Amino acid sequence: MTSESSPLLHYRLFSVSDGALGQTASTLCDGEPTTVGTGPAPRKLSTFFGVVVPTVLSMFSIVLFMRIGFVVGHAGLLQSLLMLFVAYAIIWLTVLSVCAICTNGAVQGGGAYFMISRTLGPEFGGSIGLMFYLANVCACGVYVLGLVEGVLDIFGKDSSDPTNSLRSLPQGYGYSFLYAIVVLLLCLSVCLVGASIYSQAAFFIFILVTLVLFSILLSFLAVGPRQVTIRHGGNVTLIGQYTGINSTTLHNNLQDFSLADYTLDYTTGNLMNFATVFAVMFNGCTGIMAGCNMSGELKQPSRAIPIGTIIAVVITFFVYLILFLLTALTCDRTLLREDYGFFRPINFWPPFVLIGVYATSLSASMSTLIGASRILHALAKDDLFGILLAPAKLVSKGGNPWGAVVYTWALVQLVLLAGKLNTIAGIVTVFYLMAYAAIDLACLALEWASAPNFRPTFRLFSWHTCLLGILSCLVMMFLINPAYASGSIVLLLLLLGFIHFRSSSSSWGYISQALIFHQVRKYLLLLDVRKEHVKFWRPQILLMVSNPRTSCQLIKFINDLKKGGLFIMGHVETGDLDSLPSDPVQAHYSFWLSLVDKLNVKAFVDLTLSPSVRHGTQQLLRITGLGGMKPNTLVLGFYDNATPEDYFLQDSAFTPGLSPNDDPFGVDATSLQAHFPPVRSPESPRHLAPKEYVAIICDALKMHKNIVLARGFPSLVRPGTSSSNAALYIDVWPLDLLRPQASAYVDVCSLFLLQMACILNMAASWHRYQLRFFLCVESSVGGNAAEVKFRELLIKLRIRAAIRVVDWDRVAVLWGQGQEHPGLTREPISREYLKAANQVLLEEGGMESAVRFLYLPRPPADPALHEYYLEELDALTEGLGPTLLIHGLTPVTCTEL
Repeated sequence: MTSESSPLLHYRLFSVSDGALGQTASTLCDGEPTTVGTGPAPRKLSTFFGVVVPTVLSMFSIVLFMRIGFVVGHAGLLQSLLMLFVAYAIIWLTVLSVCAICTNGAVQGGGAYFMISRTLGPEFGGSIGLMFYLANVCACGVYVLGLVEGVLDIFGKDSSDPTNSLRSLPQGYGYSFLYAIVVLLLCLSVCLVGASIYSQAAFFIFILVTLVLFSILLSFLAVGPRQVTIRHGGNVTLIGQYTGINSTTLHNNLQDFSLADYTLDYTTGNLMNFATVFAVMFNGCTGIMAGCNMSGELKQPSRAIPIGTIIAVVITFFVYLILFLLTALTCDRTLLREDYGFFRPINFWPPFVLIGVYATSLSASMSTLIGASRILHALAKDDLFGILLAPAKLVSKGGNPWGAVVYTWALVQLVLLAGKLNTIAGIVTVFYLMAYAAIDLACLALEWASAPNFRPTFRLFSWHTCLLGILSCLVMMFLINPAYASGSIVLLLLLLGFIHFRSSSSSWGYISQALIFHQVRKYLLLLDVRKEHVKFWRPQILLMVSNPRTSCQLIKFINDLKKGGLFIMGHVETGDLDSLPSDPVQAHYSFWLSLVDKLNVKAFVDLTLSPSVRHGTQQLLRITGLGGMKPNTLVLGFYDNATPEDYFLQDSAFTPGLSPNDDPFGVDATSLQAHFPPVRSPESPRHLAPKEYVAIICDALKMHKNIVLARGFPSLVRPGTSSSNAALYIDVWPLDLLRPQASAYVDVCSLFLLQMACILNMAASWHRYQLRFFLCVESSVGGNAAEVKFRELLIKLRIRAAIRVVDWDRVAVLWGQGQEHPGLTREPISREYLKAANQVLLEEGGMESAVRFLYLPRPPADPALHEYYLEELDALTEGLGPTLLIHGLTPVTCTEL
């Protein structure tokens, strides 16, 4: 424990000593080295010099010396105390969150930005970090303008008092801006030297300000009643009364909440109200992050930030409270409202107050300039805004980010154009409140996510304090200025979108993932399979992929077919784990997930190792998914002798040449090309025998899974391309064409076929296509009656489609005319019949058909017939283009509400 920390405070607030958190070299979590005390920018500052001193000076700033009278004079003592307690309630809730986050691991440079970004991810971190940076920029402008106001209050030329030789500085907007530039240049020169020089100078300023405060408190008790002459230019002269401690004065200032005497602000000419006064007063409390902003220079940031910030907040609260009370006891409203620098004329040595005003304002200006530059440097290093912040990456040999300092100095110059402190106080306050709400949100997210690694040694917080902090910040933002609050939220959303669309992925960890996991687990437990209803059925698809090089078109098509359901890409690696040193499947996931990203499909990936493809498919059908989200439909590519096409050679997304750094997970197009094996040549032996392929279909049906066989999808022309203009229809043939006598149009499988075609038509990219149903009718049955009956069915199912009746006589006559094969136990299907049926499918659909849905008959029970079964399917669907053969087992349609 360092000498400046309080043993009582340390042991009560922290369960274990965490001093090592800021010193240990580590690459935990985000992969960034966290070695403290090494490198170009060694950490030198202790808790007192690095946190307590800058935080206290920032929280005192110009508000302490130049706006105490402004607050009490306009709002009265009761409303002033209300403002103070509300402000410090918000501050205290935020401090609890800051302490929790920074004691959960090593804190690097960037302060609040580092905490938010490493907790909420780059989108929130970058957007909130930039807004917090802008808040510090504006605050620096506030302090500089406050210092200029304090100088001109004494030395500004006044035509009503020409005999005063001290008042020689010309006044006016242009001159004020010039004086502010000079002050800011002084701050810049100190900040370019480095934070260590500032910390040494800040300590002497801290001592000086402490002495000035004691002189002010002593003057309240020692100085007798007096009149104070107040001049604002011209011939108007006001007399303010300093009465000393007086009960009548207290009674006049102790007004009821509803009787606050808000008047015009003499510096801006604007009428004040509770919100505008609170905005100015809250600026005196916004310095709580001054210590956090110095995190890159602290020896032990995880220990120094919470202890130092708490000490600073306690000190400043009691100082403000005492000054509010003493001011209300001793000064009348005229003095308080018309002379914001009233501490000087009532002090036993007035120049002492001037020294305090100038010293604390200058210190706060330098503190915010340094803090803002550290935030900007951290933003630039994370490259969230690209070339826009590139100059802020420049660092001196000693580690001082001079590029960020100059960048910040230039922006503060723009803020100084506002001209008056009270003019920009509202903007500063709203930005700070937004940043504080984000810190509370970060801590709340960590707490709600229940992440095992969220183990802060600081214990005095809960999700209640975080939530209350967020709500209080948001409420006060809109009370202060609804326009500024709304504008800041819009700016936040724009920044969120900008960073998100720049794809600024990181390895910091995303709290959103932890929250999603936490919520998904709860909802999966609520998703009870016993409560499923046919009205809400949707396909949950397991697509087996052998080689993605030849399956990309099918993968994209199934993504359109899922209708918000589960989509899993499955793959079986053949092998025996007993003969391998480790599971080879685990190293392949990143490549498959990168494939999902490049294809832009909403799919999960599940890989398994098995001695055979059939057993691997069984494993995936049994164990893939979780709870009520398990596959109900298996999709297989068709088993034929077609020459595969390499999709990787056709799509620019898979073109090699991208750097591995361009992919956040280190998998680029070159790596994908190298990982997935080359396309199998037609002469190469297959890994899967025909009987095993049909056995997989039989296994799926036995496990009560719907089965889909997809053929011809390498030639699929996706909607929206120039080649797709010729295709107009999604064709559905809801009859078992291999056994037409044993089938009907209204069995479970046919209705499943209708549902799947309708789902595809509901997808946005397929919506322009028209559904077209084909009824294969023999003349003895009657085509009109069949069409009427089928149209009634479509009306009940709310499916809009065209119906075409196909004369089936010329095909049906060929049924059973083929030669029987030795050993077959069922009636053979004529080759002529299959050829004729295939010809009818081609003629009726023509080039207008984008994709065809066909009825898939069950495989024969006899394994000896499996190869003939495949031959029949091959003959039936040859040359049809993209075709789905579907066999559905589950009811999926409903005609009732």
